[in-house]
Amino acid sequence: IVFGDWSSDVCSSDLVDIVTITLCAVIAGADDWVEIAAFGKEKEQWFRTFLELPKGVPSHDTFGRVFSLINPEEFTKCFASWIRSAFPLADSDVVAIDGKTARRSHDRINGKSAIHMVSAWAVRNRLILGQVKTSDKSNEIKAIPELLKVLDIEGCVVTTDAMGCQKEIAAQIVDQGADYVLSLKGNQSNLHKDVELLFEDAKQDNYKKLDAKSYTTVDGEHGRIETRRYIITGKVDWFAERSKWKNLTTFGMVESTREIGEQITQETRYFISSLPCDAERFAQAVRDHWGRSEEHTSELQSPNTIS
Repeated sequence: IVFGDWSSDVCSSDLVDIVTITLCAVIAGADDWVEIAAFGKEKEQWFRTFLELPKGVPSHDTFGRVFSLINPEEFTKCFASWIRSAFPLADSDVVAIDGKTARRSHDRINGKSAIHMVSAWAVRNRLILGQVKTSDKSNEIKAIPELLKVLDIEGCVVTTDAMGCQKEIAAQIVDQGADYVLSLKGNQSNLHKDVELLFEDAKQDNYKKLDAKSYTTVDGEHGRIETRRYIITGKVDWFAERSKWKNLTTFGMVESTREIGEQITQETRYFISSLPCDAERFAQAVRDHWGRSEEHTSELQSPNTIS
């Protein structure tokens, strides 16, 4: 960890002690340095079973001073490096990039808006690999590249919502040795419209002209039945701006139908991807982005090729 102004009265063993006590205290509900120091003193006997504590539990001023000296960017890099060694990713693992606004994190009195975080979630390991704070949702475009920089995503499939569907982000993902599945929406209006028209036209002959492949899932619980049909095609040569999207290989579509009693709702979403024309793999990436897992759903699956 790189410190902006290293204090000579804090040695390496002290640093481990301070970080460990802080982590335990925060998990236990402490939210300021005074409470963290009080927690450390209350649990000192227990902490001494695995920490050195050569000078006892530090004061709350020491906790605050040490953490004020830590370089956040370097800390993030060290954390990401530890995550890589402790929880290695395997080929084809899905890393979902998503932005969330922390509830009740705003401060209206001091004019501070709510905290918006962009996180990288390793689906198989069920672990956050890293996160970056932004001022608002619109800044996700700038935050995603910074987050990707500190991650080892080689061999993985990176997924994002529509905000992350940017040429530069797609190129960075590929340059870091990964594949991408990017959701399309209004921020890429022309591309979204072109892909929508492609699938709408092909629907008339059941997508035969697209040489498309499909994969269907059916989920059912608590009186709800949700059917999703995933369709993917490798027919991308017609797209005029294909060369601007690095390794653009396939277009995908997801048709969702939800039945609750007599009420039926439908939704269609579109995607671009560097994955090969494999409907089951495409479906898994889309599902994983939304945190779906087999242990929480009872599902019937029926893969098939459209011919």
